[in-house]
Amino acid sequence: MAASSPRLPPLPQAESPATIVAPGGWRAIDLLSDLHLAENTPRAFDAWEEHLRHTDADAVFILGDLFEVWVGDDMAERGFEARCVDVLREAAATKTVAFMAGNRDFLVGDAMLGASGVLRLADPTVVVAFGERVLLSHGDALCIDDLAYQRYRAVVRRPGLQRAFAALPFAARRAIGRALRSRSGRREPRERGGFVDVDAGAALAWMRDAGAPTLVHGHTHAPASHDLAPGAVRHVLSDWELDGSSTPRAEILRWSASGFARIAPATAPPALP
Repeated sequence: MAASSPRLPPLPQAESPATIVAPGGWRAIDLLSDLHLAENTPRAFDAWEEHLRHTDADAVFILGDLFEVWVGDDMAERGFEARCVDVLREAAATKTVAFMAGNRDFLVGDAMLGASGVLRLADPTVVVAFGERVLLSHGDALCIDDLAYQRYRAVVRRPGLQRAFAALPFAARRAIGRALRSRSGRREPRERGGFVDVDAGAALAWMRDAGAPTLVHGHTHAPASHDLAPGAVRHVLSDWELDGSSTPRAEILRWSASGFARIAPATAPPALP
């Protein structure tokens, strides 16, 4: 008998998914994901830091995989990750910064986010802004044909397993994280056949249940916009590949009253003569 496909997590009924209503004075929201920041991605870190410092958006929503690996909030107390948290804290002091867990950093906890002033986004979340309802997700739960990953995801998201993992010494957790990172590698883009795409039917079902004609997600590293059905659009965020790639890229999806636009990360304005 053929193995059954993993069940797509249904959107809870009634008041779910979570809904955020943007303040009326907001002019722009920057959406980004899949930076996979680590000590060996200095260019990506620098570009991300510059953008958070100098963007003129009112809010920055990070839709998962900000970090290449996260094994507990005590990572924020040392080294490279402490630098990342400092950037988040500085940015959150001047604008709304929100974070949604991805498949690499789903162990980011409320302690780190709270100390940084960063808002946690449930996956999925509806954002109401500029007269539109938009559904935000990391996207991995919608890749239902990636059977191996969905089985793995179902195991590692169990609260009991996460509590047991959190009880391990930091060195043990870090070693496990490095081993998993080494085994999985970085997700390759569409042109090299390294990803399983979001299921269009599942995406449409989520959008219908949320009353949102637009879906924005990351995870697949295949930035593009797709018409899923009349009046239904899916925007896929770019990964940030700036270290060691022959085809570097980093992109922000900016949402404003004018719609959606793909822009380069912000940099410091030139000094006055």
